[in-house]
Amino acid sequence: MSTSKGRVVVVGGGIIGTACTHYLAERGWEVTIVERGEFGMGCSHANCGFICPSHTLPLTAPGAITQALKSIFQRNSPFKIRLRFDPALWLWLLRFAGRCTKHHMMEAARARQALLVTSMALYEELIEKESLNCEWEKEGILFVIKTSEGMKELDEKVEILKETFDLKAKRYDGRELEELEPALKPGLAGAWHYLSDAQLRPDRLLSSWRKALEERGVTVLEQCEVQGLRTVNGKALALETSKGEMPADAFVFATGALTPLLQKHLGCNIPIQPGKGYSITMPRPSTCPKIPLLFEEHSVAVTPMKTGYRLGSTMEFAGYDSTMNKKRLDLLRNGASVYLHEPYCEPVEEEWFGWRPMTFDGKPIIDRCPIMENVLIAAGHNMLGMSMAPSTGKLVAEMINGEKPHIDPSPYSVGRF
Repeated sequence: MSTSKGRVVVVGGGIIGTACTHYLAERGWEVTIVERGEFGMGCSHANCGFICPSHTLPLTAPGAITQALKSIFQRNSPFKIRLRFDPALWLWLLRFAGRCTKHHMMEAARARQALLVTSMALYEELIEKESLNCEWEKEGILFVIKTSEGMKELDEKVEILKETFDLKAKRYDGRELEELEPALKPGLAGAWHYLSDAQLRPDRLLSSWRKALEERGVTVLEQCEVQGLRTVNGKALALETSKGEMPADAFVFATGALTPLLQKHLGCNIPIQPGKGYSITMPRPSTCPKIPLLFEEHSVAVTPMKTGYRLGSTMEFAGYDSTMNKKRLDLLRNGASVYLHEPYCEPVEEEWFGWRPMTFDGKPIIDRCPIMENVLIAAGHNMLGMSMAPSTGKLVAEMINGEKPHIDPSPYSVGRF
């Protein structure tokens, strides 16, 4: 006799959908993942794989909008807005600008930290319990700065993280920095090392996690487009798809940057903008960094993986443009060249981009749909979906299961918009 509590359909086969599925299946729900493309091939596929409580502070910092406006007119800026008629984008930017105060920054930071810290603990538990083969390493992240001005700005952030959020880092300057990470060029202003952070290889994580879920009875349905929801009296009864109708007791939309395209079905405003990020994956260079690196002044991240080496980041607001902008890839190479003796090597194994789901306040949406009590939204994790996934998945499962949530869900309400 089946012991299933009922059926849940999770829309979205990325890291957030996968984590939601795990915690639901763990609680005895029968789960089907519905993915419009291939499982794990969206924004979760080739990002830098940082699991980073150090990224507690959001982009909405005082002065951020001034820097963003300046970058519009800089030819090779890592932050780029493709100028076009797009009222939703300009409203998003206006609301982003309104959040660039210390009060709003700290409010968002507290909400982000709750997800980041609990997710770190959950990852360590998951990787051991599920034997996930994801190249997990806990070397921390080294924030490397080239200029004295940049170092002063980072020092201020480090102080906030230490005093308010108890996130400590160690500072390295000059010879100390060269000894810590010989792959770096001499003459850099300095660095801060957050040992609280970790890294993994995203594609390996998702592949391994999928296998574990399917062994537990989870169904993954790919190349399946959502066409709507059949509802009665404020409750969804079935998901309408290109492969037929799928009845269920509850539905989770973990659809990342694509969520606004589904808001007519969800019946609520989802102010998420796709922030296009890029990466290049290649073999490890002969002089390979030991520690994951972040070059904030050039928006370049470096991930030395056990089975490869990745340069990633930049931010491009270009809508749902699906072309590969080679100039953005050149920015990654050029930015890494400023800091590293051997910034990249051949052959290139993969050039990639993904649409990050950016909210204007830096917080994700993890909440019930306001017009359908059994439909939940888990999206808008900005650049931290990989870092926030386990806590998000657990919170969604707790909501559906009627449990007391392990963290306060109110900061992630869809009603705040």
